[in-house]
Amino acid sequence: MSLPSIAAYDLPVPHELPPSKAPWQADRGRMALLVHDMQRYFCAAFAQGTGPLAEVVANISCLLQSARQLDVPVFYTAQKGGQLREDRGLQADLWGPGMKAVPEHEDILAELAPMPGDIVLVKHRYSAFQRSNLEHLMRARGRDQLAIAGIYAHIGCFATAVEAFQRDIQPFVLADAQADFDRSGHDMAMSMAARYSGVVTGTGSFIKALEATS
Repeated sequence: MSLPSIAAYDLPVPHELPPSKAPWQADRGRMALLVHDMQRYFCAAFAQGTGPLAEVVANISCLLQSARQLDVPVFYTAQKGGQLREDRGLQADLWGPGMKAVPEHEDILAELAPMPGDIVLVKHRYSAFQRSNLEHLMRARGRDQLAIAGIYAHIGCFATAVEAFQRDIQPFVLADAQADFDRSGHDMAMSMAARYSGVVTGTGSFIKALEATS
């Protein structure tokens, strides 16, 4: 019921991305960025200093820099450690008790640490929208597009993209700024998102699209 040990794998490159059914174009005036669950507990499952985690961290760093320069709101999700069994709910059946209430588990990676003005949301379920005010905070800022980066691609990131779609918020899935248990799960998440819920794109193309909008 614990997290797997994740071996290194190569992230998808632009020509490997599935075509997206959605026609949406990224707009800096409508966009928000979500850094999903990049906590030390979850990241410790990856082989350190190798792909995909090292590349994902570098790409999220680029996304954060661009978002802050372009006045794109930045949100983070982070779970709390030491959850009561009643609060953890069905997640305990699949994943056990989860993280402990210690910095070694709860802290967001130092390289991606939130800055003043960023908003950190407490994560309760797979989707970042569950039991949070993410939608309200986005609407209050006039945002109806959400770029999703982080881990794990086929679980929380995909669930967040699907729920964004169902709330009429356009999801943008950053294929090389997400990581998963393995490449097959990663590719499955990208394929499902491209077909049913959002635009799948790469970090470089996404940043260029934001910069091109006024």
